[in-house]
Amino acid sequence: MKYLIVGIGNVGEAYVHTRHNIGFDVVDALAARHGWVFQSSRYADRAEGSWKGKRLILLKPTTYVNLSGKAVKYWMDKEKIPLAHLLVVVDDIALPLDTVRLRPGGSDGGHNGLKHIQETLGTQQFARLRFGIGQDYPKGHQVEYVLGKWKPEEEEMVQKKIMLCVDILESFVSRGIEATMTDFNARKVKLGNGTSS
Repeated sequence: MKYLIVGIGNVGEAYVHTRHNIGFDVVDALAARHGWVFQSSRYADRAEGSWKGKRLILLKPTTYVNLSGKAVKYWMDKEKIPLAHLLVVVDDIALPLDTVRLRPGGSDGGHNGLKHIQETLGTQQFARLRFGIGQDYPKGHQVEYVLGKWKPEEEEMVQKKIMLCVDILESFVSRGIEATMTDFNARKVKLGNGTSS
């Protein structure tokens, strides 16, 4: 029982902890919770370990966001991962900052990383965890916003959401996507006392 959990982001110091790299931050947090260590590998930094009888392979593609599918397809083929055991973590400007959404498939929503994965795999039918980053930017400044760092006042919310995402990933692996969507998709992240439904 192998699972491939992919965080989308760009490599390089300039992109660390930016909104567009939240996928990296989420899989980093999952690895840290279990003591798994990322190592440089083909098309990606990769960590793996066993949890509840399942084998988890965590991936941070080093192909840059727009070519994310290259790493995903390579490791799915190499490790013989079924499509139902793939989950991709991405940022989403269409969702507000207090929201995360797990989906079993769907459009790329304008996200170039998701778009390339879908083109490379030839399907939209794989799980994706969308991390809302909001749309708090002036017209014409989307690129700068997405590639920008979190504001200081956003940090607490972002950290809580990252830990919520780690719980969601564990639930996806242990309980499946339907139960996980039912339990987590209605939640909003609140400052102070955690989450509420």
